[in-house]
Amino acid sequence: MRRVATVTNVFAIPHESGAAPGTQPPRRAQFEQAGHEQVVFCQDHHTGLKAIIGIYSTALGPALGGTRFYPYHSEDEALADVLRLSAAMAYKNALAGLDHGGGKAVIIGDPAQVKTEPLLRAYGRFVASLGGRYVTACDVGTRSEDMDIIARECRWTTGRTTANGGAGDSSVLTAIGVMHGMRAAAEHAWGSTSLQGRTIGVEGVGKVGHRLVDHLIEAGAEVIICDVSAAAVDAVRARHRQVRAVADVEALVAEKLDILSPCALGGTLNDRVVNALTARIVCGGANNQLAHHGIEKLLADRGVLYAPDYVVNSGGVIQVADEMAGFNFERARAATEQIFVTTGKVLAIADSDGVPPSVAADRLAERRMSEVGQLRGIWLGTMGSA
Repeated sequence: MRRVATVTNVFAIPHESGAAPGTQPPRRAQFEQAGHEQVVFCQDHHTGLKAIIGIYSTALGPALGGTRFYPYHSEDEALADVLRLSAAMAYKNALAGLDHGGGKAVIIGDPAQVKTEPLLRAYGRFVASLGGRYVTACDVGTRSEDMDIIARECRWTTGRTTANGGAGDSSVLTAIGVMHGMRAAAEHAWGSTSLQGRTIGVEGVGKVGHRLVDHLIEAGAEVIICDVSAAAVDAVRARHRQVRAVADVEALVAEKLDILSPCALGGTLNDRVVNALTARIVCGGANNQLAHHGIEKLLADRGVLYAPDYVVNSGGVIQVADEMAGFNFERARAATEQIFVTTGKVLAIADSDGVPPSVAADRLAERRMSEVGQLRGIWLGTMGSA
């Protein structure tokens, strides 16, 4: 049986059926509005692989971002996710001080049902076909063990297991980074980095959230948690009996909180949640916490200090980027500790410019992408460039 494998650039896809005469098809319109450098569709019928790789920017270096394995309802939904996530990675990597642009990939399907060694190796070959423009790592639905398999076909892979020379679980530094961001936000709001006696609500106590709870208890905070997984809640309460659990995020925001820390999937901060929120600070490990672009203004209008998610949760990407040079935990931890400084700088810019922190963070990231990116226009002759 003939094996069929395809790689299709999104800007070369044929006209889609269902588009009105004289209008752009939805998929092409999504791409052109997003401003990405490249989006690639990958398909291998033999293994069942269907994937999309998005490269938002390579101004600072090779695009770096994880591979999400998720059962999207449609290809258009998967495309929307990869466009959004890869753009966010460009800003996250820029603010983390990394020499990497932003990229992301999604594999369409339920990892519990369709993830296999052949599928992951086929995916690795597609990543390799980009010649280093995109470096992949773990995300929702993928683990370090999966990266080991992908790396058998592609050297532009990070986030591997310690047994195979990798850094292992990136949630360790992600949680540490969120703590540094939270302390910076506390100093900005209350004049002190101490979290002693503060009531902090943590939504989601999975890989990052449960580690964050450990740090918060050590810091003397009072912690309230929620999670869709009863097992995750039980695991946290088995270690910390003083932690109180509530049913869901609505019940969590109804509590009298000093800080809300979203550490589950994105979109937690919608109009309903923000209008019910009593917390002075929002600072958490989840990506894309704002449900829509108007939320940052609503937070500001209600006097809630928002520490932008892609600033404070960048410890994980700092870790996987460090792995590419031969992982050194202390070096990566030192870089992660700079999240405290960056968060403080973002909040100071927000105050001085009279804009929400997310806008200030965007400006800071765009400035670095522009200024450092221009260096690539300096010709280095036959010696090459970094």
